[in-house]
Amino acid sequence: MSRAPVWRAVVTCVVVATAFFLAFTMSPRLGLDLRGGTQLVFETRDSPTVKADADATDRALDVLRRRADALGVVDPTLVRSGERRIIVELPGVLDPRKAAEVIGRTAQLTFHPVLGVAAADDKKAVADESGQRLSLGPAAITGDGVTDAAARTDPQQGPGWFVTVDFRDPGAWQRLTGAAACEPVGEPKRRLAIVLDNEIISSPQVDPSVPCKAGIPGGSTQITGSFTPQEAQDLSVLIKGGALPVPMELIEQRTVGPTLGEEAIEASAKAGVAGVLLTAVFIIAIYRLVGLLAALALALYGLISYAALIAIGATLTLPGLAGFVLAIGMAVDANVLVFERAREEYARSPRLGLRAALDRGFRNAWSAIADSNITTLLAAGLLFWLASGPVRGFGVTLAIGVLASLVSAMLITRVLTHLVIGRVSPRLSGLGSVGRVRTWVTRRDPQLMARGRIWLAVAAALVAVAVAGLVTQGLNFGVEFTGGRIVEFAATKPVSADAARQAVAEAGHPSAVVQASDDVVTVRAGQISADDVAGIETALDGRVGEVTKQRDELIGPSLGEELRRNALIALGVALAAQLLYLAVRFRWTFGTAAVAALVVDTAAVVGVFAWLGKPIDGVFLAAMLTIIGYSINDKVVVFDRVREMWTADRKAPFASIVNGAILQTVPRTVNTGLGALFILIALAVFGGDSLRDFAIALILGIVAGTASSSFVAGPLAIELERRSKQPPPEPPKPREKTRRDGSGAVV
Repeated sequence: MSRAPVWRAVVTCVVVATAFFLAFTMSPRLGLDLRGGTQLVFETRDSPTVKADADATDRALDVLRRRADALGVVDPTLVRSGERRIIVELPGVLDPRKAAEVIGRTAQLTFHPVLGVAAADDKKAVADESGQRLSLGPAAITGDGVTDAAARTDPQQGPGWFVTVDFRDPGAWQRLTGAAACEPVGEPKRRLAIVLDNEIISSPQVDPSVPCKAGIPGGSTQITGSFTPQEAQDLSVLIKGGALPVPMELIEQRTVGPTLGEEAIEASAKAGVAGVLLTAVFIIAIYRLVGLLAALALALYGLISYAALIAIGATLTLPGLAGFVLAIGMAVDANVLVFERAREEYARSPRLGLRAALDRGFRNAWSAIADSNITTLLAAGLLFWLASGPVRGFGVTLAIGVLASLVSAMLITRVLTHLVIGRVSPRLSGLGSVGRVRTWVTRRDPQLMARGRIWLAVAAALVAVAVAGLVTQGLNFGVEFTGGRIVEFAATKPVSADAARQAVAEAGHPSAVVQASDDVVTVRAGQISADDVAGIETALDGRVGEVTKQRDELIGPSLGEELRRNALIALGVALAAQLLYLAVRFRWTFGTAAVAALVVDTAAVVGVFAWLGKPIDGVFLAAMLTIIGYSINDKVVVFDRVREMWTADRKAPFASIVNGAILQTVPRTVNTGLGALFILIALAVFGGDSLRDFAIALILGIVAGTASSSFVAGPLAIELERRSKQPPPEPPKPREKTRRDGSGAVV
């Protein structure tokens, strides 16, 4: 065995052993959509005195963390996202009302001198506890000046509860009370106003015993009122946790029940097992022994991907699981490219043997494998950069899957095949012939490019049909892109849509969109509150029987607009990035033709969803960017073969070169497409409603992307080359070979 296979074998053993160790010694971190709980996303806003920058948001994050700890939530997660956003994850909290009220309350606590009873037209006046409107002076003390607070009761003062407050600067409190003590007893100006969130919660008179200008020493006070024990405790948590330095707005909330998460994990596991088994059977049937070894490498690929996700601390989400399963199908592509190249090499020079053919197959396939994986990584990077929530997890798992697939195909498969390829017959190896598909295509030799303009006309007609769907039907944007609230309830028995609509209308939301499918009721409405959701649940309980809230998502209007804008930017940047990469890697004509074909693929999928009225949401965005990555993979393989054939025969008609390249890559196209479709069909069957539309979009995209490589990108490249003045590509310069003689001299 040569040195190269030895080091590859050593690296393979190390990688696999490390993956086994990580997989069985560490536990995955599940997202809230898989383990159940509530995610709240807050956005800080500028106040009259403080700008909501990164520093202010970090201070607010510390406040929220102390509040979450005070509430006793187990294992809360709080992180800053960007400059102004804070993501709060509360596992096990299925009723977000209390958490949002206490954790997210702005708690802008201020202490003001009272200037007197306000005039009737004073719009800045604030009502006191009795409803009397008071005119207040500037804040003398803010919440930042508070050091401690506690809920207390004192039987000597009566049965009520009060909150004690200690100040950081005793002098500020003493000056405030000293100024008020100079006013006559009974006058409004002798009062102090304690304001929380623009509401006076207490406005006591300064005691007559306090001397003028001397004030109350000690730097502490009591907030009294008609507090229940819980109200006093909540208020003390807010104040002790610290007043927020800037106001905050709840812009997003997601709540998922644990049952739904368990079902999603089980469905994804079924889809993964079914898809892997189908793919393994298929690849073994096509490539025999090397296919069996590739299936083993794919199993190790799954282990490596899982271990990598655990090692970097990535959070597994529902779309992330879908990305993990989907990447298994995409990992087949590298193996198929290598095996098809090895078959060609053996058919060309059988006397050199199977090992030499396999080595050349790995070497010749590397260019297409690298290009196609780089373009997929571009799509995954865009998902991570522009998406939010669980969809970002899909981008992470997709990127890790791409990198792991390279390790699986170019390292593990290579080591395994090298161990046995010299010990079996060509027929048993699976590399002894070019395969039935290639043989059939070669024998018939269809001239597809002779009708190139007809194919382009058909593609234009399909785009026109898609545009007609967009114009006449519009897009059914989900709440992620429009803002609003979507709630999903599980009933104990099948529910009719009419009964569910009537119940929601009785709850005070007649304009809400209500859908019922078997025992699941989905309600989509505008910016309704958590109390409104509780009212809808009560109404459904009374009308259709007991229901359980499974999912609750709230997207603020500003966030919805931002996500919609980012989705368009993501698609535009994805297409531009692919064009730039292909233009640099190949030719501008190839890049333009490939991106134009991508537009056709995108239009076809969006058009079908428009005609069928299916939702356009963040998961759909993930599907579209994945389609772009997969489709460009197919076109890279075709144009890589075009470049190779054109370089070898620069005088041949370009149309015949393209036609030959398409025919030569048909086996790879068919085998890779079927491998991915097995996974997607399994996702559509076992993945449940949440993943079915995702799988349908990808199935449409793969079919369209595979067809457009031959019938759009190829003919369009021919048309562009006819108008291009760029010369054919130069053949690569031969490398100078060196050898060493016995004396060590290089000659």
